[in-house]
Amino acid sequence: MIRLVVVDDHPVVRDGLRGMLAGQADLEVVGEAENGRAALDVVARELPDVVLMDLRMPVLDGVGAIERLSSAHPSVRVLVLTTYDEDAEIIRAVEAGATGCLLKDAPREVLFRAVRAAARGEPVLAPGLTAKLLGRLRGPQPESLTDREVEVLGLVAKGLTNRAIGRELAISEATVKTHLVHAFTKLDVDDRTAAVTVALERGLLRLNQR
Repeated sequence: MIRLVVVDDHPVVRDGLRGMLAGQADLEVVGEAENGRAALDVVARELPDVVLMDLRMPVLDGVGAIERLSSAHPSVRVLVLTTYDEDAEIIRAVEAGATGCLLKDAPREVLFRAVRAAARGEPVLAPGLTAKLLGRLRGPQPESLTDREVEVLGLVAKGLTNRAIGRELAISEATVKTHLVHAFTKLDVDDRTAAVTVALERGLLRLNQR
């Protein structure tokens, strides 16, 4: 018997998954949770074989929960079920320790096979996601930052506001924002802190720069 915990912030989704899985003789839902933090408690109590994990949830998102579960319960497999096929988010989940990922609109037979494969420790990705991720991994290297974008990020790293950066570089605040937006896109991030972190990790930025 494969024991499962279902984690999703929508009760209707949890009910639907529980109903589908109940029809399989070898699958049993032993717990559920509405967010990542609650999932940690349920998993610690039930020690399931597989966790079906949503990614976008309040309190603690799926990636954060996967990271903690991978550390605390390495034998528990996590299969991500998401509505969104965004490359970066799925890669983060896999890097955090997820065994695989399916879209929520996957046919039920595909879901059942994926759960069984995950329980065996086999990696699982929906065909469309596999193609997208391989394309991302085999694609061209990320576009480099311009010298000005590096300058702006260097000043962000020092804690300067957009207005202060504009004064420092003798450009308008609007131009600073434009450089940041371009940098965010190239680095595949959504905020200033993440942009600095990724730029440092890739060697595009050094803290002793201007």
